[in-house]
Amino acid sequence: MPTHFHAVVWLDHAEAKVFHIGLTGADEMTLHPQLPTRHLHHKANAIGSGHAATDEHFLEEVASALSDAGEILIIGPAGAKTELAHYLQDKHPAIGKRVVAVEPADHPSDRQIIAYAKQHFKMLPPRVATGTAG
Repeated sequence: MPTHFHAVVWLDHAEAKVFHIGLTGADEMTLHPQLPTRHLHHKANAIGSGHAATDEHFLEEVASALSDAGEILIIGPAGAKTELAHYLQDKHPAIGKRVVAVEPADHPSDRQIIAYAKQHFKMLPPRVATGTAG
């Protein structure tokens, strides 16, 4: 049984930050690709797209980290977020079905990622009972 129902993953081609979020807190995991990350430049009249190849081992690690989440939000800059969403749909359809949104996000802090996810999932803080007599 998962300890948290919601998960948010922020990723680019250099790392993935996975947060499992509940009302009482969040658990974080940071993953890095096996392949070295390099900036590629596209030259005119050259063969190739100028984009780094997808590291499937990296995407597999992210999928494993998300396997017990009930709802998943994927955020990040550029195309890495959509690569992950397509990978989950193709290779792990049971996990892919639980992706509720894929949204752009530049390079937020960990706190900003968690706050964004809580707002997205409409996770309000628990109500505290007042000591009123009735």
